[in-house]
Amino acid sequence: MALTRSLAGITLAAGIFALAPLATVTAASATEATEAAATQAAFKPFGPYFAAGSKAKVSGSLTAAAKDDPSAAAPWVKVSGSVVDRTRSSSACGWALFRVSWFDSSNTPHLAHRNYRTCSYNVKKNFAFTMKNVGEVELKVCSEGKAAKPSLNCQYAGTWKTLYAYYK
Repeated sequence: MALTRSLAGITLAAGIFALAPLATVTAASATEATEAAATQAAFKPFGPYFAAGSKAKVSGSLTAAAKDDPSAAAPWVKVSGSVVDRTRSSSACGWALFRVSWFDSSNTPHLAHRNYRTCSYNVKKNFAFTMKNVGEVELKVCSEGKAAKPSLNCQYAGTWKTLYAYYK
């Protein structure tokens, strides 16, 4: 009985010593992978988001530059995607409205707007833009009559969807 316990103890100790270097290598590679991911830009797909009654659809992706300080704005953010008008009426258009808050060199916040429109049924209108020192990116999808710019109702009624916030 004592011999069996001794052999079991030796086998257990040998197994621990054999697996210890493997655990160290695994922990080191996990740390390297985490550091590599932190230095790369963060890619995040969004959508599809729809206007009321599914009359317009927007989907795409947002890529934010990696940053060391989580309380700082992103050095740059790139947004790309497409908007589709889903109304059969020739007098209606689908809109993708973006509201971007960014900071200047004195850390003063500003708002920038990017609007993309398509009035052709089920035809994608592609868009892409890049901005620097971005704090937040928001999206609103509307469907309304043809116009050179979105109506006040489209801009201010309802809620904006947050695609990116520097503090999250």
